[in-house]
Amino acid sequence: MTDHDILAIDTVVNPHTPEIVKMRPSWAGEFHREKLGRGNSVVEGFSYEEMLAMMDAAGTERAFLVANKTGQLGLPASWHLPYEMIAEAVAKYPDRFYGLAGIDPTEGMEGVRALERSVRDYGFIGAHLYPHWFEMAPDHARYYPFYTKCVELDIPIMLQVGQSLIYSKERPLRSVGQPITLDAVACDFPELRLIGMHVGIPWTAEMIAMAWKHENVFIIADAHAPKYWPKEFVHYINSYGRHKVMYGTDFPVLAFDRYRAEIDALELRPESRRMFLRDNAIRVFKLDQKRGEG
Repeated sequence: MTDHDILAIDTVVNPHTPEIVKMRPSWAGEFHREKLGRGNSVVEGFSYEEMLAMMDAAGTERAFLVANKTGQLGLPASWHLPYEMIAEAVAKYPDRFYGLAGIDPTEGMEGVRALERSVRDYGFIGAHLYPHWFEMAPDHARYYPFYTKCVELDIPIMLQVGQSLIYSKERPLRSVGQPITLDAVACDFPELRLIGMHVGIPWTAEMIAMAWKHENVFIIADAHAPKYWPKEFVHYINSYGRHKVMYGTDFPVLAFDRYRAEIDALELRPESRRMFLRDNAIRVFKLDQKRGEG
């Protein structure tokens, strides 16, 4: 393992085992290869053991695995990863992995009850949402039962903000995740720990404004390579927003080693760097209360 002074906690990791790759729609491989420029190894998948080896080499101690719900089942290009598959990985590697429960607002109360079971029965530590896959902005009423349940369970919910891309050519999706739409949610649910993923690009300043305004709004700096982040975002991490932003690759969108190398190249202040790499994740997700860890 490479010598890293601070071990990171990666808050957004998409498990990409060969078994899971076979479950994904055909557009997924094409998207990673053509849009993101990733090699065939990403298309073929990685075992959990291979993922852990890559994490070790990049100085990543733990990862949050997403049981994603990508669109409403039955619609073109949509698919769901069963919670049980993530629960199995977490049970096998409890010192390395935590689970996140994907949200499909069209499931209604059945989905709300499934979210509760994922926390009560499987020990999942948060919820995960792709608003663009449902073409409903974060402040849409159909999400509110899920937000309420997150408050009751005392778990955060992370959701994609910023533009969405064309994932499947047969089903273009609108960009509904403008960060300002978090404002109403944060006002209606001041206790809800609400996390915007994907930096908010191209509305990064707006995402920063939401995190600055609301005590319980945070940001995960995933999916976009750190060397291309807007300067104001790096400044935010390194100054008055040091307690607000968390480390996350969105693997396999970004490789563990590339992301860590580009973070190290930012030369953040020691306090800002430690908070970004791990302390904020521990605090926001209350990891020190989950398994007695810090």
